[in-house]
Amino acid sequence: MGLQLNTVIPWGRSFSEYIRMFDLTSDDLKQSILDCASGPASFNVEMTKQGYSIISCDPLYQFSAADISQRIQDTYRTVIDGVKASSQDYIWDYISSPEQLGEIRMAAMKQFLADFPIGKPQGRYLIAELPQLPFNSQQFDLALCSHFLFTYSDHFSEDFHLNAILELCRVAQQVRIFPLLKVSGEPSPFLQPIIQELETKGYLTTIKTVNYEFQKNGNQLLIINKQDSKNRNF
Repeated sequence: MGLQLNTVIPWGRSFSEYIRMFDLTSDDLKQSILDCASGPASFNVEMTKQGYSIISCDPLYQFSAADISQRIQDTYRTVIDGVKASSQDYIWDYISSPEQLGEIRMAAMKQFLADFPIGKPQGRYLIAELPQLPFNSQQFDLALCSHFLFTYSDHFSEDFHLNAILELCRVAQQVRIFPLLKVSGEPSPFLQPIIQELETKGYLTTIKTVNYEFQKNGNQLLIINKQDSKNRNF
């Protein structure tokens, strides 16, 4: 892995945010789930506490909990100041202020940091990154990817996005990606060409509006199924 920690801004989301972002039902949670590019989210620890099957993967996991914690401390104020400076780009209802945002995300990241030294030896946190994952074909029922694909369209090419999504489709029966906007809030130019390419390859795609909108207009979820998949809970 060529990732340098000083280039990363760790930012983890909570279990409740995952439920809303990915429109997860109680039946969804009972499936085997891969959380890809998951960062310091609390989804894994909270799923595990409830007895569900979850593996998270991210190149960030090559670093120690202490190093990740320090990087969170080093970048936390920068993130919050950036949100304040562009507060007009967000909807302040579920989260009422930049300060509350910081509290929610820091609480999630602290849960991750406490669980990471336990979960990594258990195989729940794996060092891996798209577009090549160390999993068997159809190993998971459901793969989730939050705030990476499409979000960083200015940093990763259309080919990278397509190959990454096809890899997620290889390892899981269903793939859900959220959100579908660039980090700037603009629509990703890759979305429609990739949907067309997926459909030519025999995948079924659905864009669903979900009950989660923090970034303005960022409330759409891409769901990808194989045509013969029986898992169509949407």
